[in-house]
Amino acid sequence: MSNQFDDRVLPLAAMAQALQQVRSTAETGQSNGDASQAVLDGIFRIDSDSVEGVYGGAERLRPGMRVLRDYLGNQGTSDDALPRLALAVMRLERRFVREPDTVEAVGRGIAAIAPQAQASGSIHPDVLASLGTLYADTISRLRPRVMVQGTPHYLGQAPVVAEIRALLLAAVRSAVLWRQLGGSQWHLLLSRRAMLEALERRLA
Repeated sequence: MSNQFDDRVLPLAAMAQALQQVRSTAETGQSNGDASQAVLDGIFRIDSDSVEGVYGGAERLRPGMRVLRDYLGNQGTSDDALPRLALAVMRLERRFVREPDTVEAVGRGIAAIAPQAQASGSIHPDVLASLGTLYADTISRLRPRVMVQGTPHYLGQAPVVAEIRALLLAAVRSAVLWRQLGGSQWHLLLSRRAMLEALERRLA
């Protein structure tokens, strides 16, 4: 039996997946290409007919769904920084949507980068650099800022920083979609069982 969270958990899982890749990139200098591409593709699919279509299918979000399931099931996560990052992104999303000039600037930037992503793929270094610059010039200027900790050696490398910023943009995009579908932080407290059931169905 389905519930109202069957679609709603997908952008939340996508946010978790994006932030998991943020953490991996910040710590090791590398991300999982498939996991990153799924959420980065979602930046450019603004007019999809379905939530699944935003990410190219729910199957591509299985890593994020597993992270979210473990967190909601009180099994914790293998990375204690992930829940803190997720909370910071949700707070930033609330500020972002109240800044129409920033929302418009991000929309224009994504539209300008889209042909490059279409031709080369969303995880191409040039696309990541463009997305990272867009994030730095727009959302990163809002407060509260999302602070990412990691290995200084990697955080000092421009391509790594660009990928982290691109993934944060993907996380914010998914947080916006979560809200648009009626999601709120209250659901993380009051509807955990229903969300867990939806995730278990998706992962079965």
